Formats: sequence, structure tokens, C-alpha cells
Amino acid sequence: MNYQQFRPTGFRILTPVVKNLLILNGLFFLATITFQNTFRIDLTRYLGLHYISSENFSPFQFVSYMFMHGGMGHIFFNMFALWMFGKTLEEVWGPKRFLTYYLVTGIGAALIQMSVTFFRIQSVEAMLSAELIETVYREGSGILHRGMNYSNEAMAKLNLMINTPTVGASGAVFGLLLAFGMMFPNALIYLYFAIPIKAKWFVMIYGAIELYSGIANNPADNVAHFAHLGGMIFGFFLIKYWKRN
Repeated sequence: MNYQQFRPTGFRILTPVVKNLLILNGLFFLATITFQNTFRIDLTRYLGLHYISSENFSPFQFVSYMFMHGGMGHIFFNMFALWMFGKTLEEVWGPKRFLTYYLVTGIGAALIQMSVTFFRIQSVEAMLSAELIETVYREGSGILHRGMNYSNEAMAKLNLMINTPTVGASGAVFGLLLAFGMMFPNALIYLYFAIPIKAKWFVMIYGAIELYSGIANNPADNVAHFAHLGGMIFGFFLIKYWKRN
């Protein structure tokens, strides 16, 4: 198999784990739309990853959040990347190791995102009294669920960090991207199906962009950049561990 020329050619061939992950993500996406439109139930509130102190947090969300997506564009690009990089990696590693890697990087991404959120919450809570902080933890989720938030800027920011769920397979997908770049550094990835770039440079550039965006912490940016980096970090150390052993 020639890994030096890597260009997506279609959805004709799917490896077992990639195929089932695509199906599961699709089913979760359809269920989210159906429950919202038919029963007025927001599945993201239950299956998206909430901060550990949120009343909506449950441990299983470290896994379930990977199958939830915020829109058609979100799920399309994640699933396209899953197929694009995941198929080759599963062929090399086999289904068991590939699934292990996917889950570890996805959960690792959640842990990094949770850790970064913890430090950000500490800085915001330093600007509020204990009474106001308790108010946010007690009633903030219900306020957001009604489409509102606090007029106090610090309380509103704290409420968003505690009760806004993280969703998407992006952390695991970035882990796959990192793995592909490490294993096939000189393979060509065709941006927009036309512009060739070596996988190692693509990974480095994308990682640098995510790091900058995460540090910038633009209030208008609702992308979990540190979750993406978390998937890459856990993927890096897992691959190094496998190689050493």
C-alpha cells in the first residue's frame, strides 16, 4: 500500500470500526433532532459533556459527548475526517487497537478541556462573592435552558463555563490526525481536493492554530480548542507508549 499519495476517493470502502462509528454518530445526530422537534427534549443537556460541578454532569458524558454534534456542518466535517484518516489507521492497527486509540484520545480530550475550564472558572470566581457563585451553581442551568443568562458579566461567563456542554468527535478526530501525521509524515493530504501538503506539516500547522485559538480565548468562539489539543496530546503519548512496548 502506497501511503505517500493519500487522496480521498470516495465512501466505497469502510473498515469495520470506522463504519460503526459513522453509523452511531449519524444515529445520535438524528435522535437529537427528533427528540428536540417531537418531544422538546434536548439530548445535548444529558449526553453532552458538562463541567463536573454542573447539576447536569454525569460520568458517562466523557464518552457520550463524542457522539453528539452541534449541527450538520459540525458532524459532516468530523465524520469526513474520521473516514479520511481512520480507515488507513484501522487497516494498519486493526479494529481493537484503533478503537482503543479513538476512545482514549476522545476521553483524553475531555479531560484536558475539563482541566482548562477548571482554571478559567477559578479566575472568574475570584471576581464574585460566595453568594453569587452559589446562585450560579444553584439556578444557572435552568436559566440557560430558557435561553437567558445573567446581566452580571462575570456571573454570565461563569454560568456558560459550568453549564454549556462540550460536544463532538473533534478531540478523537484530532487524535487520528496526529496519528496519521506521525505514522505517515510524508503522505500527501489534498486540501480542498487540490492543494497538496505533507501530513507532518498539516498536523503542525493545525496544532499551532488550535493552540493560538485556545490561548486567545475569544468570547465569540465556541470551539473547544483545548479539547482538540487534548486529543493530539493523548494520541502522541499513546503512540509513543505502543512503540516503546
